[in-house]
Amino acid sequence: MAPKRPQIASEIPFWVAFNRIPGIGAVRHRALLGRFGSLSEAWRATRSELKEAGLTDSVVRNIVERRAAIDPDAEMERLEQAGIRPLTWDDPAYPAMLREIDDAPPLIHVRGEIREADALSVAVVGTRKPTPYGRQVAEELAHQLSANGVCVVSGLARGIDGIAHRAALAAGGRTLAVLACGLDITYPPEHKRLAAEIMENGSLISEQPLGTEPRGDFFPRRNRILSGLSLGVLLVEGGKKSGGLITANCALDQGRDVFAIPGSIFSSQSQGTNLKIGKGEAKLVQRVEDILEELNLTMIPQQLEMQELVPATDTEAEVLRHITKDPVHIDAVCRESGLPAAAVSSVLTMMELKGLVREIGSKSYVRARDVREEYAASGGG
Repeated sequence: MAPKRPQIASEIPFWVAFNRIPGIGAVRHRALLGRFGSLSEAWRATRSELKEAGLTDSVVRNIVERRAAIDPDAEMERLEQAGIRPLTWDDPAYPAMLREIDDAPPLIHVRGEIREADALSVAVVGTRKPTPYGRQVAEELAHQLSANGVCVVSGLARGIDGIAHRAALAAGGRTLAVLACGLDITYPPEHKRLAAEIMENGSLISEQPLGTEPRGDFFPRRNRILSGLSLGVLLVEGGKKSGGLITANCALDQGRDVFAIPGSIFSSQSQGTNLKIGKGEAKLVQRVEDILEELNLTMIPQQLEMQELVPATDTEAEVLRHITKDPVHIDAVCRESGLPAAAVSSVLTMMELKGLVREIGSKSYVRARDVREEYAASGGG
């Protein structure tokens, strides 16, 4: 699991800079942070100091040679000009599900927006050459997942990936695309328009630096991010050597659920899915409820609505604690909570907008609804 601690803005350029040096992954990031305390200090370290972090001679040589040609501030400017946000694993906005995996990428690039609700996600993956059956299943299930409030994650590839992204967008939902190249490159190129639509209703994500072309060995690495972002992985169609099987195996290693669509024993594109089901490594899916019920996602719309009704801060919770179904004057709330009048007034205004409380006149308030009961009834706790 990646560490989580406050991120200093001035440190981010050095995370971006180290990300441009091949071979500096999660393990070596931890080693550098453990020895130097920050990547800015590690960036300025001498050869001998870098060796003290436990790095091999070849890795130290690679860092020293490559950093001479890298300007951290210039790298940040390139990202800003491209509309790309770098997220380090100790940034609060870094996806919490992804942070949990053992080899979480130290830094990801995001083009678009990642929302907290996107954690309620399922990856939909499969072959680049689906059968008509596979196309129909991918489209229907991705659409139904999205219609039920689930964020659909995939890899923007040809075939099942593209179908899943389009179906999620058609359902008015959100979708995340994880790329095996830099975010300034669209691969495959024919998905440029689709990528633009995803940015408007989700995000493009990659651990690769700008200018990085897709490479064969990048795709398996990409796949562990796909599964890492998701509660579960749905394998629609795939042969015995399908990239979708790699994603499914990543999910199993990460302790995530795997689902698969059964197919004809005569179809090569169903050999991988049938194999996973037969081994008991994937749960057989015949309808979207098989996924929603297994992942406890049947109440997403209600749970998201109730998130708006639950106090967002400790101050809100404290103020709400002193408001009942009987009228309470703002002065009494201030006195009983010990909070300043200005803070109480501001919080009451926000909670009134959220429908938590209601002013009945003369600065007296009542609780608009019993939040705890409604939240519990929604399945939220």
